[in-house]
Amino acid sequence: MKRNVMVILTLILAMSTMLAACGGKNNNNEASSPAASPSASPSAPASESASPSEETVEPFTVSLRHIQIGEPQKFRKAILDEVVKRSEAEVPGVKFELDGIEDAVNRFTKLPAEMAAGNPPKIFDLFGGNADALKYAKAGRLLDLTPILDELGIKDKFLNVFGQFTLDGKIYGLPIGGSVEGVFYNTEIFQANDLNAPTTWDDLVKAADALKAKGITPFAMGSQAAWVPNMLVGTLVGRFANGFPNGIVTGEVKWNSPEVVGALSLYQDWVKNGYFTKGELGKSYDDMLNDFAAGKAGMMFDGSWRSSAFKEGAVAASMTGKVGFVALPALPNAAGDQTSLNANFSNGYGFSSDLDENELKAVKSFIKNLYNDEMQLRGLLEDGVLPSMKLSDESLAKVTDPVVKQVLDVMKAAGSTFVHFDAIAQKPVYSETELQLQKLIAGKATAQEFGDAVQKVQEVENAK
Repeated sequence: MKRNVMVILTLILAMSTMLAACGGKNNNNEASSPAASPSASPSAPASESASPSEETVEPFTVSLRHIQIGEPQKFRKAILDEVVKRSEAEVPGVKFELDGIEDAVNRFTKLPAEMAAGNPPKIFDLFGGNADALKYAKAGRLLDLTPILDELGIKDKFLNVFGQFTLDGKIYGLPIGGSVEGVFYNTEIFQANDLNAPTTWDDLVKAADALKAKGITPFAMGSQAAWVPNMLVGTLVGRFANGFPNGIVTGEVKWNSPEVVGALSLYQDWVKNGYFTKGELGKSYDDMLNDFAAGKAGMMFDGSWRSSAFKEGAVAASMTGKVGFVALPALPNAAGDQTSLNANFSNGYGFSSDLDENELKAVKSFIKNLYNDEMQLRGLLEDGVLPSMKLSDESLAKVTDPVVKQVLDVMKAAGSTFVHFDAIAQKPVYSETELQLQKLIAGKATAQEFGDAVQKVQEVENAK
């Protein structure tokens, strides 16, 4: 009898030990716990069955600066939230602290100040080019991502998109996707006024004149922030002048050359002709979309990312099925490449070079969860963002949105592409273009004065 009692006590003690081992697991990470592994010994003590790293990692935070704020960015924000959720589930102890701010504030105010002080967020929205990513890389502020891409096995899965993020053969930023700039037009208004799609220069000008005569603004425009009209200016300059924009920093292309001044003069003529929204200097970028969506304007020059605004449930859902997209037509007798498009893979994420071991694990998880086929396809389908990674024909076949299809067709037909000049120009030069453009729109500067003023700043910067 005494022997039976001892056996029972021994069994109870053994079962208690096994229950303690099971209870010590992190239920959110069972796959990584030795206790969940087939190779784990069922008789191992509780202290050996739980993952040592999960027991010892203290909670930590990783700051993440993004620009996906407001209703127009809700699809992109949803993708970011999913990536954060997956990464927090993968990396023990991590909590991402999201800081969403307006694009220009991040790019031109907060991030430069943080970089100068040496305390940028651990993950942040980053533009490529000399004025942003490459400058920060030279200062040692950015994490070299080359070995991480090799470790994750995804370097070769990207398209040729690293040019604005590469310094001395090392990659310092990952473009989330791309865009192309062109003309959105209201197909309903065009059909009602017997107008052809604006695929030729004659059709574009004819449409602008006809719409104006009917009391409809030809082009919605919001020039309160000068980068908005600068999109169209950049494409016009590219139509007029060969070698733009790269040639501006080599001196081969001058802002006050006859070609560039010709493009600026054409833009000023459009302003004088009433082709743009009245009072555009007081109109925001969102106002521009709202005017177009309300039928107050027949056309709008914008980036392909705007295609997401016309989807069901989006900010301009009333325009679903009523929008077309074309490249700015070829300009007769102009010297530039008329098949070239302003297409950019210049916006994405950068990462601080100041990371501890746990933060580095979180960064790797973030990259793995964001830069993959699933998220790239979601970006294209839900937000109209052109993928920066290679997608299969099977994935591309899932695109059903007619506007996104037209964007892809426009990109396919392009003879070449060039980046928006703010990725090439030094920051003081770009700032001067914005100042002079708003003066030109207000009638306070001529095209020649615009060109002379910017060229003066350009020469100072090129001499540095």
